[in-house]
Parts: sequence; C-alpha cells; structure tokens
Amino acid sequence: MLLFVDNLTNVDFSFLDPQRGLLGETYLANIKLRGDLDEQGMVCDFGTVKKIVRNWLDSELDHRLAVPAKSPNIRITDDGEFLDIHWRFGTANQFLHTRSPRDAIALVDAEILTPESVAQWCISQLKRLFPDSVAQLELHFTKEETPGSYYHYSHGLKKHLGNCQRIAHGHRSRIDIWENGEKSAELEELWAKRWTDIYIGTRADIKAEPVHNDAPYFQFAYVSQQGPFELTIPKSCCYLIDTDSTVELIAQHFAQATKAERPQSTIRVKAFEGIHKGAIAEL
Repeated sequence: MLLFVDNLTNVDFSFLDPQRGLLGETYLANIKLRGDLDEQGMVCDFGTVKKIVRNWLDSELDHRLAVPAKSPNIRITDDGEFLDIHWRFGTANQFLHTRSPRDAIALVDAEILTPESVAQWCISQLKRLFPDSVAQLELHFTKEETPGSYYHYSHGLKKHLGNCQRIAHGHRSRIDIWENGEKSAELEELWAKRWTDIYIGTRADIKAEPVHNDAPYFQFAYVSQQGPFELTIPKSCCYLIDTDSTVELIAQHFAQATKAERPQSTIRVKAFEGIHKGAIAEL
C-alpha cells in the first residue's frame, strides 16, 4: 500500500552551487510511504507523517546553508562549535568563506546539490524515525510554479530571535509590481534580473573590503543570539541596502527605488519571502 502527502511543507534555505555560488532556494516537500497496513488499517497515521517530516526539515534544513560535503570545491574546518566553509565557484577563480555555529550549516552527503540529491540525503536521515510498518520512504522536492518573475536571494537578519539570524540562508521568491494600477512585467523582470542569485547585505554589517586575485570582496560579520557569524563574498554577488533585509524592508526598498526611477508613477510592490508569504509596499 502507498501513502502520499503532497505539498506537505516547504523549506527555505541557501546552498552552494559550483557555477553560481551562493543561492537562496525554496522547495516544496512531497512524501510517499510504502508498507503494510497496521492494526488501524493504516500504513502510518497522517498526523505522525506530518509531524516527523516537518519537525526534521525545520530543524535540519530550513534556514540553513546546505553545503555539498563531497564536492572537490569545498574545504570544511570543524572546531567542534563552529564550521568554517571555504567554497570555490565559477570560472573566474571566485570563492566565498563563511564561519558559523554548526547549527547554521547542513552538511549534505553529496557532490552536487540538486532537488534529488538533497532529497536522498533527507531520506537517509528520516527513514529511521518512522515505525516498522513503513518499508519504503520517498521524498520529492519541487519548486513553486511561478507565473511571473522570481529571483534567488540569500541574507541574514542579525536582530531576529529565530533562525533567520543565520548569515547565509535564503529563498526563491516571486515579485509582483504594479505601476499606476497596471501589472508591470517589465518592472518585475527588471528587479528579478538585478537580483539574480543575489546576497542582500546590510551596509552596517560590512567589516572589511578585501581584494583577492584582483577582485573586490565584502566581509560581513555580526554577533546575534545564536553566536558570531561571518561571510566573505565577491562584491559582484551582492546588493547593499541601508537597513536590515526583512521582507517588509525589501518591499519598501523595491518601492522606493522604483519610485525614484519613475517619480511620476504610483508604485505598488508585493514582495514574497519564499511561498505564500511576504509584504506589500506602495508609494
């Protein structure tokens, strides 16, 4: 017998790509369980399935930086409390470095991170949490079917009291923009292109601007409730703002920047943080 739960939950995280560098991502989790019926006539109670999978994904993948531990591009230093990640990417000898508490990093047993390889890693961890009646577990990650423009972004929120304070977590997000009451695909595509694979950095968090191999970098650092965080990343991968990067302030920034470029227009922005949540700003 096969049991399924589609769109059980979603996870927002960032991961390391060998070509594109640091990417924010959002996956929808879909699960299937195969096994014999128990004394209740069930493979497994839906409540149990949802609780196990949601809790595990929330604690082990959501709002973390996922790194491919088997990649030849990575160097990992573990001092017990913190992980140092050094990642080479692209064709121009670029790199990024981050130092974070261990809980901010998901060490995925794979060489390249894809929806399939991340799902297989999750399955290897999740299977032992289910009752013996579950003989086979399948997990599939899918992406939101976005009707318009979207972008991948990573950030960290040092003032956040939860896991958003981690310096390199992120989202795959839609953006909807109206100009003078009309939906503007032009403006949506403009911002999606500007923010392709972007790290949104707060200027106040810049601690240094080093140069490596003649290329300029930003070093961001802050101390939050979970501990100290650092990230060094090429300037070409960053977009700087004067505020923190909550979705409310991101929506406000979109509206203000667009209004400055088109002062005679009324601008309304609906900025998403992952799926089905976000903020609206209007000027």
